[in-house]
Amino acid sequence: MASLQLNAEVLRAIDEISDDETLMNKVLKYVKRLAAKGNDSTLMTKEEFFAHIDEAKKGKTYSMMPDENLTEFLKRNGYEVPD
Repeated sequence: MASLQLNAEVLRAIDEISDDETLMNKVLKYVKRLAAKGNDSTLMTKEEFFAHIDEAKKGKTYSMMPDENLTEFLKRNGYEVPD
């Protein structure tokens, strides 16, 4: 579905519930959460999170070097960090 069609479909669906303040608040909260996810490159999926937990259980540890900041630490360990 093209972006314009999706936009129209979303607006039609919202129009159907526009009189219900409770539902509109839920929609707003969810849309804000979706927008934040799209902009946050540090978020991980549930599977990625549990994979990190499994690695931790194996005893793999990470330590910061003296005088190393968090950004340097994350980059050294293979994480993408926005500049």
